[in-house]
Amino acid sequence: VPNLQGPRYVSPVPSGGFVVSEECGDVKVFMSSCKLLCSLSSKYGHQFGNPAGVCVDTDGSILVADEQRRTVHLFPEHGAPVCLVSTGLRRPAGMACSSSGHLFVADTVENCVKVFKYCVRPP
Repeated sequence: VPNLQGPRYVSPVPSGGFVVSEECGDVKVFMSSCKLLCSLSSKYGHQFGNPAGVCVDTDGSILVADEQRRTVHLFPEHGAPVCLVSTGLRRPAGMACSSSGHLFVADTVENCVKVFKYCVRPP
């Protein structure tokens, strides 16, 4: 995939595509054909500080850690972005989410992985 501006983290999307964070302050979503589907900054009107870790949950929502702002935002397929974590992170980097609604965030300043429960699904 050419013409990325400092690609950092990448995660697969359930539809077969993938999402990439860029140092320039954007996150881009690609289809399985490697064609650009959208930019999260453009689609949601969201301004990132320095996007880092990205992951996609079972609902297809994209989660992005912002190192500069020390936050994690969820970008649903439809609707407005939601700030999931606004305190307690010093330098969020890599992330992963589980099918049970747990979010794992590597905090490189505190040398640990922090676990958050962000989604409770009925049984």
